[in-house]
Amino acid sequence: MVNRQRLVVLIAVSALIVPAYADRGNDAFKRGDRAERQTNYDAAYGYYKQAYTLEPNNAKYLAAYSRMRFNAAAQHVRAGELLRNTGALMEALAEFQHAVEIDSSSFVAQQDLRRTAEMIRKRELPQSAPKVESSLAKLTDEVEKSVELQPISNAPITLHLTAVNSDVVYKTICKLAGINVLIDPDYRPQKITVDLTDVTLRDALDMVHLQSKTFWRPVLQNTIFVAGDTPAKRKELETNVMRTFYLQNVTTPNELTEAANTVRQILDISRVQLLPGQDAMVLRGTMDQMALAEKLLADIDKPRSEVVIDVTVMQVTRDRLRTLGTTLPTSASFGIVPGASGGTSGTGTGTGTAASGNSITLNTGGVSGIGSFAVAIPSGGSFTFLATDSNAKILQNPQIRALNNEKATLRIGDRVPIATGSFQPGIIGGGGVSPLVNTQFQFLDVGVNIDITPHIHADHSVTLKMALEISSVTGSESIGGITQPIIGQRRIDHETRVADGDVNLLGGILEDSETQSLSGYPWVSKLPILKYLFAQDNKEHRENEIVFAITPHIVRAQDITEENLRVVEVGTGNLTELHRKSAVSVVPTAERPPDPAVPQQRAQAPIPNAPLTGSSRPPTAPQANPAHP
Repeated sequence: MVNRQRLVVLIAVSALIVPAYADRGNDAFKRGDRAERQTNYDAAYGYYKQAYTLEPNNAKYLAAYSRMRFNAAAQHVRAGELLRNTGALMEALAEFQHAVEIDSSSFVAQQDLRRTAEMIRKRELPQSAPKVESSLAKLTDEVEKSVELQPISNAPITLHLTAVNSDVVYKTICKLAGINVLIDPDYRPQKITVDLTDVTLRDALDMVHLQSKTFWRPVLQNTIFVAGDTPAKRKELETNVMRTFYLQNVTTPNELTEAANTVRQILDISRVQLLPGQDAMVLRGTMDQMALAEKLLADIDKPRSEVVIDVTVMQVTRDRLRTLGTTLPTSASFGIVPGASGGTSGTGTGTGTAASGNSITLNTGGVSGIGSFAVAIPSGGSFTFLATDSNAKILQNPQIRALNNEKATLRIGDRVPIATGSFQPGIIGGGGVSPLVNTQFQFLDVGVNIDITPHIHADHSVTLKMALEISSVTGSESIGGITQPIIGQRRIDHETRVADGDVNLLGGILEDSETQSLSGYPWVSKLPILKYLFAQDNKEHRENEIVFAITPHIVRAQDITEENLRVVEVGTGNLTELHRKSAVSVVPTAERPPDPAVPQQRAQAPIPNAPLTGSSRPPTAPQANPAHP
């Protein structure tokens, strides 16, 4: 008994709570709708979110919450962009943070948040603060030479040589740093003049290889190999590496091929293997080419921009009809009624007698053999005093999300079959042939048809190429025994450029028709006042206007950073080579025991018949005689 009472109480409480819970969700939805009409998107988003939280299975609440989440975030993004353009970075950062909190899937809000935070960091960074190492420098460190030189001294070098063989110059410079030199047997040294003052070991070697048209490569920690700078020698001696690059934002094999062609043409990498199934490419080349390839692919492998387009189709129809006047009989019919046999004879004027219905019979006065005349008159007239004013409004508001330069299509309506081909009727073997025997059908989309191709620019504007059409079946016509529909359409082919969030109105599809008719007795219907007693005046005014409102909202913009815009030195026209400021590792003297065979402060190599000054710091060290090393 107690359990039954508890069950009854539980049912009663549930019956009271559930409607109240549902009313709370409905009330929040109505509040959100009012706030949305007032363009208060933040308040509308809060109310819609509350309604959706109370009833997550309600499709209406879910649609309103999702739509307003996007609109509220987009509103804060636009406000942040305006503030950032005026220099108010902190206020703009707060707007972008609020946008991300509302809609974490908004890529453009996340991009602007990162960009604004970077601008604030750079503005607050002292001018004397050390620069952060770029990503390209990190890449060059990753592909550094497998053999690193370890010179004894990293002191600046001063060297003056005139008309000396290039191999001797290499040996002299490396002797000052404690590095051995191997010369390619195929290389024929040429005489050059060198004038170096306070340069590092790397810079000295680069100057010599540029002047003597040679190149050098480390083979041991304290040994380099020098050879003539020719394509054959480069191919023979350059160290090759292999790397697989996985691209994250390609969607078609054509995009992967385009990226591979860019790497081939810019960096002169000939060995490229594509893996379309994994969106990857395998490259083989020099270490410098690998570093530059990663930089190049990082610049071009960007997510494609996206835009959400709000399409509002508004059709307003107004029909005003006025009918004023009297409808009277305007025709009568005469007929002869045959006379009865043995009828009365005589002469006299005819008399009229009422017949059945709306006809009148005129007697002929007893003339023998002649019947009576019957006059049929329509029913009586009627007076009409009527005015009709009707308004119709049709609103459609679909949303289209499209990628940059990709066509988006929206179809709302029906597909109407249209007969095509030959459908001539004929007779075969004495029997009839249906006209549908040789007829083919195609289907036309009737309703609201929208085709939009967006192009998103770097300045957050969008170029829209649009084809907007509203069509309907207005009638039918028989062609060759087959009833074909008549399609009425209103179409706009348009291309325009608008800013993000701006509304572009496409009107001009206006139909305004006015019809006036007058029916009644001739001449009398022209009289100013009497015409309403003997005639009827009809006047109809019809207006039909269609307006398209197109509003683009960028949800993912092109993310271009300063690193992407950085100018990178890639070598010469015939050689792809990455310039490194500190490509040679330097081991401090305190961490490495000195080599007793090489002086620490100053070293020279004997050069016969040529003046030589080889020095390192400190400058106050005594100079050796070039003729007596």
